[in-house]
Amino acid sequence: MLISLETLVDVDSLHHAERFAGSDPLRLVGGGLATLLTSLLEDLGVGEEPRIEGSVSPHAIVEGRVYVAQGAEIGPTAYVQGPAYIGRGAEVRHGAFVRGGLYLGEGAVCGHATEAKNALLFDGAKAGHFAYIGDSILGRDTNLGAGTKLANLKLKKDEVAIRVPDGAGSSPSGLRKLGALLGDGAQTGCNAVLSPGAILLPGTAVLPCAHFSGTLTRGRFPSS
Repeated sequence: MLISLETLVDVDSLHHAERFAGSDPLRLVGGGLATLLTSLLEDLGVGEEPRIEGSVSPHAIVEGRVYVAQGAEIGPTAYVQGPAYIGRGAEVRHGAFVRGGLYLGEGAVCGHATEAKNALLFDGAKAGHFAYIGDSILGRDTNLGAGTKLANLKLKKDEVAIRVPDGAGSSPSGLRKLGALLGDGAQTGCNAVLSPGAILLPGTAVLPCAHFSGTLTRGRFPSS
């Protein structure tokens, strides 16, 4: 395991802590999320059709294996494809596109005109406006500024490498598609772009309009 989920997230505080303990984040975004969602949705009694306990606008589309918990909201013109778990108090806002494979934790937000696929947004994570979140993990209480893009495919379309925290050089991820891994409380400013395989450790930040690649272990990028 190149990096543990516990390096990024206070797993014990998560609503489904027992399902995530000891997880390899690269395996989660590399196919493990589908397995986790299948198990979770089965335990919640979700069949081939959505199970809706929260609020869904009549102008939204929700298809497939989707669970919408009590207190969750899906806004007008949002399009949600399963498998997806939408936790208590979470929001899928107007015009959002969930393209299958989403875990949206308690109080998390997939906002206006945001697209998400094969992604985990843990409790309190927010992508409020015009974001792209592909093959990525957002830790607790992270925040993506408006227009943030988490790129998940290199221009050469070859394997993504990551820089292991406190390690030397880069290591192959084993994945051709890999977005960003953001630790608890990490932030991006408006219109920031993170290259495939970017890692922001807890409490770090990428400033507005910046392009970041690699691993940010402390402070802000660019330094200010």
